Amino acid sequence: MARPAPSHAQPQGATGVVVFADGSCIWGKGFGATGSAVGEICFNTAMTGYQEVMTDPSYDSQIVTFTFPHIGNTGANEEDHESRGLGAVGCIVRQEVTQHSNFRAQHEFADWMVAHGKIGLSGVDTRALTRRIRIHGAPNAVIAHDPKGQFDIAALQAQAAEWSGLEGLDLVPRVTREGHEDWTGGHWQLGHGYGAGQGERPHVVALDYGAKDNTFRYLVRAGAKVTVVPARSTLEDILALKPDGVFLSNGPGDPAATGEYAVPVIRALLERDVPLFGICLGHQLLGLAVGAKTAKMFQGHRGANHPVQRVGEGWGDSAGLVEITSMNHGFAVDGDSLPAGVEQTHVSLFDGTNCGIAITGKRAFGVQYHPEASPGPQDSFYLFEKFVGMLG
Repeated sequence: MARPAPSHAQPQGATGVVVFADGSCIWGKGFGATGSAVGEICFNTAMTGYQEVMTDPSYDSQIVTFTFPHIGNTGANEEDHESRGLGAVGCIVRQEVTQHSNFRAQHEFADWMVAHGKIGLSGVDTRALTRRIRIHGAPNAVIAHDPKGQFDIAALQAQAAEWSGLEGLDLVPRVTREGHEDWTGGHWQLGHGYGAGQGERPHVVALDYGAKDNTFRYLVRAGAKVTVVPARSTLEDILALKPDGVFLSNGPGDPAATGEYAVPVIRALLERDVPLFGICLGHQLLGLAVGAKTAKMFQGHRGANHPVQRVGEGWGDSAGLVEITSMNHGFAVDGDSLPAGVEQTHVSLFDGTNCGIAITGKRAFGVQYHPEASPGPQDSFYLFEKFVGMLG
């Protein structure tokens, strides 16, 4: 096991390394793609769904530390992708990746990482690294893999130090679709794959800020027809598709930076009372559009077991109910900045941060977490049904 250390001394047999901006290194055994990649190191507490995590575009420019020690032993397959190979640039794991042992596996995880250009590092004391992140915040670093163990540490340190970090960075252009896409896949069933919606259905236009594909599948499952459009689509582009409602997807980067072009469109949709539903980055952009503020979090929320409580009015018998949610965000809406006419609907029970808003007098709401996450909790599917139910 390797621990963060201020030394460049390379242990014998080390073929992978993480180099921090301050020059400290974590050594281990590299796997997956070779080369190097810069990003912010975060940690994810989920025990399952690592392929979903690695292909979630919200993780663009991030290196994921998995706190669960056994990552890779269920292999990888072609059905569990959440994007077109986008997502995290690399991952850090405790145990060396072994051969898969799962009937759905089509590839070894290490081979899958090679095919998708993602770098892995195993043999790391991920508890120590997670503690470092919790105490000092999410750091910038470079992850590198060379089967011969040859690294230019000074150059890797310089790369980490020169990277701007996520604050102020608009990453959406890297992950959004380039054109319109009529989405067809729906609910997944073993042996049948992804079904499709049938008959006349309300039309949802989904703005792709770096969406996971499962969000579109869940909209179809809830009863919608879905057209996915690029993040920079104009109001005229959207209205030309005659939407019954507009979905604001998840995505990476700083919402304030993306908001430079996204917020005016969202405000215009609100003025026309077009039903809106935003998740994660889409939720943050909705908050910015109504006058709230967003801020970078110290360590972020990432995992499949985050408790969120329903608060405020309008919940009836379910007021105070706690949902177990999946999360992946390093920015959040500042709950204290919510203006009049915007109600807080959900809060994190970990730290009290805002996890949901609703706009008074409008058919518009958003949540900070990922209600589509699968594998993971199913507590929040009602949000898709609520949105589609608004569309008439």
